[in-house]
Amino acid sequence: MQAPIKLDQNESPYDLPEEVKRAVLERLATLPFNRYPEMHAETLRETVADFEGWSERGVVLAPGSNVLIQTLVAAAQRVLDLEPSFPHYKLSATLTATPYQAVPLGEGFTLPVEALVAAMREAETPGVLFIPNPHAPTGTFYSPDALSQLADAASTYGWLMVVDEAYYQFAPAHFKRQAQGQGHVAILRTFSKAWGLAGVRVGYLLASEEIAEVVQNLLPPFVIPATTAALLQTVLEHPGYVAEHTERIRRERERVFVELKAHPTWKAYPSHANFLLIRTPDAEVAYKELLARGILVRRQDHYPGFEGCIRVSIGTPVENDAFLKAAFELGREGTKEDA
Repeated sequence: MQAPIKLDQNESPYDLPEEVKRAVLERLATLPFNRYPEMHAETLRETVADFEGWSERGVVLAPGSNVLIQTLVAAAQRVLDLEPSFPHYKLSATLTATPYQAVPLGEGFTLPVEALVAAMREAETPGVLFIPNPHAPTGTFYSPDALSQLADAASTYGWLMVVDEAYYQFAPAHFKRQAQGQGHVAILRTFSKAWGLAGVRVGYLLASEEIAEVVQNLLPPFVIPATTAALLQTVLEHPGYVAEHTERIRRERERVFVELKAHPTWKAYPSHANFLLIRTPDAEVAYKELLARGILVRRQDHYPGFEGCIRVSIGTPVENDAFLKAAFELGREGTKEDA
């Protein structure tokens, strides 16, 4: 579904800068389109490895993190997840018929460390544990100390802990340093959010060389098109815009959050991602009324305990102003009806 203001998929509201686009087009013009791309995007893997300070043999690229998640699940004996969480973890388990277990979030969307450790300890066989950080759909940031406790348990009980850092640029810290040299921890990242390349569809895994080899062998050859690789090579040579765009989004996220504190009936939850989870009196009504005003958001009320919740991506200041105006109009209408 489309709308004049699209705030439903956590995309960056900012496209590539024009000078970077021009550099991309210049590079694309030199490509031999009649030739297959590199088997496993080796040149791009090397560039990503240099950018991340990671072993090249521990980097795996795929057309979106979803593909990497499904591949990790296909290689695992079971999946441990949070509830709610990014839905593709569960979907991948369903598609691959992999045993699946989800542990509910704690009070206030906290990370249920003890319950997750118990689940790893008591499982018949080890598997893969997915922890999105910042968490989706809440935007909650889990501390490195909490993740370290889970990483220690993963090591003890033979699990692989995958920290999905799709939104890490919007958060106060990340877990990459702690993961380096730890064969039982891997990091998932994407070019879709802070990099503003959702339409390009590339995610990457930072893992031990052993884990990376297993995942790479499950992916088909030529999985990254030559055009995509050339685009990303260029973008990685011009990464400066990412910090600028990220800071704009973070400032707008805080502004929208603070302004919503004055809303008569809606409650926004603190977020360290590029979106806000908002509890309304009725998610269906909020969704439809916002859409009628040309603003598309995402309902989240299908999750247990998330009654009335919608998720709103942070857009440009103009888009955010339009959302806030609509939100307060709906709030005034609701209080009139209650009266």
